[in-house]
Amino acid sequence: MTSPRVRKIADRIRVIVAEMLERRIKDPRLGFITITDVRLTGDTQQATIFYTVLGEEADQASTAAALESAKGVLRSEVGKQLGMRHVPSLTFVHDALPENARHLDEVLAKARQSDEAVAAARANASYAGETDPYKKPRELDADEDDSSS
Repeated sequence: MTSPRVRKIADRIRVIVAEMLERRIKDPRLGFITITDVRLTGDTQQATIFYTVLGEEADQASTAAALESAKGVLRSEVGKQLGMRHVPSLTFVHDALPENARHLDEVLAKARQSDEAVAAARANASYAGETDPYKKPRELDADEDDSSS
């Protein structure tokens, strides 16, 4: 559990980095990037910045290289705007959450299709065996009643 102070700093870092990437960093390798989350250690020394990139695998690789080269500029701007004595070091991590969500959507769609197939098969199905599977007490025939008396 993180303290409110650490959470507030992490949110502020997310805003600063996103604004810097949008306005000041003019690297052509930088793709269409979204900062999804920032996680800060309790001592505020390490900031892990999660991001997503719209595009192919090559776009993701070039964006990762552009972020790595802009890390120093971004860190100095974070330090300047936060006014902290010790500026956290920045680590950029590609966020796999959208890919995982897409995979889960595909799995859920397959499960929904198989459920519909089972429901369609069940609509015309009948029970195996007799319609009334329960045993009834044996009823004595009229002939058996006469012979027992």
